[in-house]
Amino acid sequence: MDKKVYIAISADILHQGHINLINKAAELGKLTVGVLTDEAVASYKRYPIIDFEARKKIVASIKGVENVVPQENVDYVENLLQLKPDYVVHGDDWIDSIQSKVRERVIKTLKQWGGELIEIPYTKGISVDKLSTIISQDGTMPELRRARLRNILKLKPIVRVMEAHNGISALVVENAKVGKDESIESFDAMWLSSLTDSTAKGKPDIELVDMTSRINTINEIMEVTTKPIILDGDTGGLIEHFAYNIKTLERMGVSAIIIEDKIGLKKNSLFGTDVEQTQDTIEHFCEKIRTGRQALQTPEFMIIARIESLILKQGMEDAIERAKAYIKAGAHGIMIHSREKSPDEIFEFCEKYQEFGNDIPLVVVPTSFNQVYEKEFVKHGVSIVIYANQLIRSAYPAMMDTAKLILENERCFEADKKCMPIKEILTLIPGGN
Repeated sequence: MDKKVYIAISADILHQGHINLINKAAELGKLTVGVLTDEAVASYKRYPIIDFEARKKIVASIKGVENVVPQENVDYVENLLQLKPDYVVHGDDWIDSIQSKVRERVIKTLKQWGGELIEIPYTKGISVDKLSTIISQDGTMPELRRARLRNILKLKPIVRVMEAHNGISALVVENAKVGKDESIESFDAMWLSSLTDSTAKGKPDIELVDMTSRINTINEIMEVTTKPIILDGDTGGLIEHFAYNIKTLERMGVSAIIIEDKIGLKKNSLFGTDVEQTQDTIEHFCEKIRTGRQALQTPEFMIIARIESLILKQGMEDAIERAKAYIKAGAHGIMIHSREKSPDEIFEFCEKYQEFGNDIPLVVVPTSFNQVYEKEFVKHGVSIVIYANQLIRSAYPAMMDTAKLILENERCFEADKKCMPIKEILTLIPGGN
């Protein structure tokens, strides 16, 4: 009787290492291949270049493959419990990698019926850097990158977005991963905040950094990353200017812009009513949304309306009235903001929003109400969560500590323990060595 064998691959890019793995697995018995679904691939690296059905057909056509099944996430356990294979085959490169916890769960599950994990030596001679370069080049093509936010929204219960303010912070967002028992967590998109962009340039957050400078930052980030970009558009400026800016951003490959319903000199929303801030009229802001919609050339770009009613203490009814009007005017999404530490008013808005806007993505920025877990936002119908300023807020204290250490000791030896090794910084950027 043939032994049952199982392997799992994304098959987004197949190379000789995958074929070698499949061949050796097929020698052990009847081979079933679990192809990671689009949702599973997007959850830990990037939106797949080839969709699931196409990848499934490709794998099914490979000699030695008896059966192909979907694997819904990076964790094997669900499929293993259904198939109860005698062997699971994997390359030995995952022993000391971010997938080590997934490996441990495979071993533990196989023990239930006496199954065995067989690890094949990693195939030498594969240029991972070259493959990554190819993927990056594909990801930076505007027409592909622009569409990825909408695609990810279809795949995931909540889209996790982190701020980036220059090339190096964008690389952090691009590459940060954490292995958990059942998953590998990463960020789905980047938020280009006017606050962090201004702060990185040493300027106040009052729209002093103009659109030309913002576009330069976008270009800087796009050159080294692949994830979709959401731009903080502040108020959107004059309606006439907004239409031109929309066309520029769309052409560049930006996925979305969020504009807030305020007028006058921009003041950061987290000041609330402590400073003078004026909310736009519903009629004027709707006209801005309509003008932006008319300027669009593609169906992928998203205009998201940010409601400041709770920030400015205008009440829940005003916030709901504005959400309905902005959706009617053509907004592709709604962002609701609050400076309260408790999420109660946000959750109240979410509950009311589901009565009329559950097919329009809802966005939150939990800078103040930061104790809420993402799974709680999902339960309340939130589609996108933006971590809007944490990278630059953590970078400044770290740099200040290092600077003070050098001043205190009149040398840089003591600061080394806080610093990345010079060899690593030299090789951090592809092409730097």
